[in-house]
Amino acid sequence: MPTVRDLKKRIRAVENTRQITKAMEMVAAAKLRRAQQRIESYKPYANKMVEMLGHLSAASSDVSHPFFEKREVSKTALVLFTSDRGFCGSYNANLIRKAHEYIRENNMNPENFEIICVGKKGHTHFKLTEFPIANVWMDFSGNMDLAKVKDMTYFLTRRFLDGEIDRVILIYADFISTARYDILSQQFLPIQKDTIAEGEPEEGEKEYIFEPDAETIYEQLLPSYTQTLLQMVMASALAAEHGTRMVAMGAATKNAGEMIDSLTLSMNKARQAMITNELLEIVSGAEALES
Repeated sequence: MPTVRDLKKRIRAVENTRQITKAMEMVAAAKLRRAQQRIESYKPYANKMVEMLGHLSAASSDVSHPFFEKREVSKTALVLFTSDRGFCGSYNANLIRKAHEYIRENNMNPENFEIICVGKKGHTHFKLTEFPIANVWMDFSGNMDLAKVKDMTYFLTRRFLDGEIDRVILIYADFISTARYDILSQQFLPIQKDTIAEGEPEEGEKEYIFEPDAETIYEQLLPSYTQTLLQMVMASALAAEHGTRMVAMGAATKNAGEMIDSLTLSMNKARQAMITNELLEIVSGAEALES
């Protein structure tokens, strides 16, 4: 049975752990608020860009762009968004499991497939597998890094345009609420036209006249659209990461408190037993003297 001294040491250790998990929970909550604000600030721009592309596509359906080019898929790039740090529950494990499910369901092999890791946890896992890693972006520190997102966009679009890859799939956590997220697999390239709203203008809406021609506008808008899409995906993944970490650290803090209560009860019982034994020894000694 542990002594009172041993129990006191364990209680102090758990109290120190609880302070750390509480601090991590508060930091994650602050980062989550910033991530949510970032998503809200990106949405109007992203929605307006999709709206403009939709009008352009409806007005000039015969105009094409290399980003829309569908060709026989001989090589696929899978972009996996994970976190750089742990302590976020099953967040990374679920994303890696989703990536393996996609690989298995589509019969991927090292000859027709490559992985691109965004986040240290995904890279740590896949560097131990047979699948080739084409590139890695990490050390985000839980924050949006627009320079890295821009570099990522250029890398993916350039490899697609050069014919080195025929399809790009994004696997990421889509933020829903603090405690909820969905893991999605979304095609990034070629761009699917059904993701861009098309149709004739409704009654009362303005009809657009595009200057210069539609091809030139496509050339300007689509690179910006791809970068905006990656920014939205990255922002959603970061928000889901911070939300999951906040929940995990909150649960850890609660469990530490319950453990402290349990250890304190055990310590009090041990102290009471020790005092009772000392009293029995005193009484027994006094009776021995009297006899």
